[in-house]
Amino acid sequence: MVEGLEAQARRLAAGEITSVELTRVALARAEATQSTLNAFRRLRQDAALVEAKAADARLAAGERLPLLGVPIAIKDDMDLAGEPTAFGCAGDYPVATDDGVLVRQLRAAGAVIIGKTNTPEFGLWPVTEGAAFGVTRNPWHLDHTPGGSSGGSAAAVSAGIVAAAVGSDGAGSIRIPAAWSNLVGIKPGRGTLPTPEAFNGITEWGPLARTTRDAALLLDVLAGSTRFQAAAAREPGRLRVALSLRPAFMGGLRIRLDPGVRAAVLDVARRLHSLGHEIVIADPRYGLLGLNFLPRSLAGVEEWCAAAPDRALLDFRTSDTGRLGARLAGRALRLSRASLAHYQRRVGQLFDRVDVVLAPTTATPPLPIGAIDGLSGWRTDRTVMAACPYAWPWNALGWPGLNVPAGFIAGLPVGAQLLGPAGSEELLISLAAQLESVLDWSSLVPDLQRAALRAAARFA
Repeated sequence: MVEGLEAQARRLAAGEITSVELTRVALARAEATQSTLNAFRRLRQDAALVEAKAADARLAAGERLPLLGVPIAIKDDMDLAGEPTAFGCAGDYPVATDDGVLVRQLRAAGAVIIGKTNTPEFGLWPVTEGAAFGVTRNPWHLDHTPGGSSGGSAAAVSAGIVAAAVGSDGAGSIRIPAAWSNLVGIKPGRGTLPTPEAFNGITEWGPLARTTRDAALLLDVLAGSTRFQAAAAREPGRLRVALSLRPAFMGGLRIRLDPGVRAAVLDVARRLHSLGHEIVIADPRYGLLGLNFLPRSLAGVEEWCAAAPDRALLDFRTSDTGRLGARLAGRALRLSRASLAHYQRRVGQLFDRVDVVLAPTTATPPLPIGAIDGLSGWRTDRTVMAACPYAWPWNALGWPGLNVPAGFIAGLPVGAQLLGPAGSEELLISLAAQLESVLDWSSLVPDLQRAALRAAARFA
């Protein structure tokens, strides 16, 4: 099993291993699995080793930073100097001249970025597949998706290529792949990270890792703080947890919660009860929150479509979504922004009675590869909404959410969300760490031996 983020940083600081050694191993794993898992859009073989050598020199000189010399991966929606930011799309995207703010945070902590991971076009779908890069597969079962849109980051961590990676979440795009890859994934609340507004305020960046402590460490690095690691090390106290299995209204689409997913979430509730927490049945009052979410989301898609080097290369569904967003970018978007406080008050009433909401992360286990191939835009929307109806409300609200692994259905991982109001990241992390102490999900890793052998045979 691959060492975690904390363990790698500790061994580097103690001189037990070098950054060059760790980085070479990560790059070798990425290359060996690329033809099978296809987690990466860009690998930085030379540049990463140069950075690793520099990190080793700094370590030898006595310098200590949270991630000095530790290899990680980032999603290809983040600007990294010297690399294009294609965000899942085909076309001749320009090379970024400067690092984005979170890449600067990673570099300030000493991390070595080995590459940029795959994502569907503009993060639109909960599957990581596209004409520009092919199909990214789930390390637990190669015939299924690792989720999306941060599926490349999830696959890289779940497969043991890196100990942690950065993703982004505009409608569940960290939490969904975390659920479908047996990982912890954190979407922080708005304002927690020093990032500019993205997709009209619905998108946030955050960590994917095998353990809560590693996810908290990476979140601290991104936020420039130390409070999240500290939260993972302390008890949450006795909490009142609302178990909610009802999704928000989605235009009359009837959602069927898979019985296996339901049983997994109920088991998490039982574990929380056994840890001393009170479980109550209660649903947030979402109302017509979708009317707030859609104009912001779709207008954000159009901004990316308009900036594409060649719009004709986009999937027709992406371009059509952008055109709809253009029509909503005026009055509908203004009304959407104006209504946010109303929905925050409405949903926030539940937190007068409870501390945390427990909900499914997805309605189904991981979708099979090709689940949306050849579908019309309308049928694509219904397919992905039916599979993933639970995560997007917290993007509209701008509040923190965290996926915890909840078990397996026929060998495929599923997850549960811990959701809280503004500023509750520390509480969610503390509760997740307590759950992990009894569920021990990080001890379960996918068997990649057959995939590695196939990949090695292809390279030979």
